[in-house]
Amino acid sequence: LLETSPGVAEVTFVEKEPAERHAIISWEQKNSCILPEDLKNFYLMTDGFQMTWSVKTDDTPMPLGSMVINSVSKLCRLGGSPMYTLPNAPTLADLEDDTDEEGNGDKPEKPHFDSRSLIFELDPCNGNGKVCLVYKHAKPVVSPETEIWFLDRALYWHFLTKTFTAYYRLLITHLGLPQWQYAFTSYGVSPQAKQWFNMYKPITINTDLLSEEADTFVNKLDPNKVFKSKNKTPVIKKKLPSQPAGSQKSHTSMTSSKTSSLTGNSSRK
Repeated sequence: LLETSPGVAEVTFVEKEPAERHAIISWEQKNSCILPEDLKNFYLMTDGFQMTWSVKTDDTPMPLGSMVINSVSKLCRLGGSPMYTLPNAPTLADLEDDTDEEGNGDKPEKPHFDSRSLIFELDPCNGNGKVCLVYKHAKPVVSPETEIWFLDRALYWHFLTKTFTAYYRLLITHLGLPQWQYAFTSYGVSPQAKQWFNMYKPITINTDLLSEEADTFVNKLDPNKVFKSKNKTPVIKKKLPSQPAGSQKSHTSMTSSKTSSLTGNSSRK
């Protein structure tokens, strides 16, 4: 699909060998948690995923799309170490605030940077944020339930999917376009990224319109207006073939003269 799209060049897919089963087991032992079954099966097929593509601008390829899923060895934990090596250096856990909104209504409970949650980086997003595998309940023991969340550059959390398989489908569907994860935030993608979306994935960027204003994508036909002229009872009139007025008059005079001549002939006879 990408290779047949206009302007797309240099579609590169990096084939990776399956992850060793003992590498997955050692990761689980090191982090005291169990990988979700779908992600584990993915790693047993390929140790990570990487696909990039470019667009041609003035015959010069410019990198644009990037789809990345870190390998097992790069599935590193976030918030586990200080940001600096100085003593008493701040950590991500210092961002925790007891007044943060928890799961209210339809909003799921957000992950925590402290020991209440385990967070692992799935995709660095080219510096635009981080897609993370999150174990939200790590105390008293780590719950096997996981979710996929997006951590933006301002360190705010945005829910993506409940399973890795669903996230993988989102990744492929959005073609790895820059900042596509921001389409699932309240502020959306940047104007520049929206231009790329409108070029390569116009339906994807307009999902809100499809769900909230579905009528805008449907042709509105009012039968009463369209067929209004047909509701009137038509008046049937038989019309002769259209002829010029002069010819009609001459035709009438010729008919009357023939009739009179025929009458005269009969009277003579």
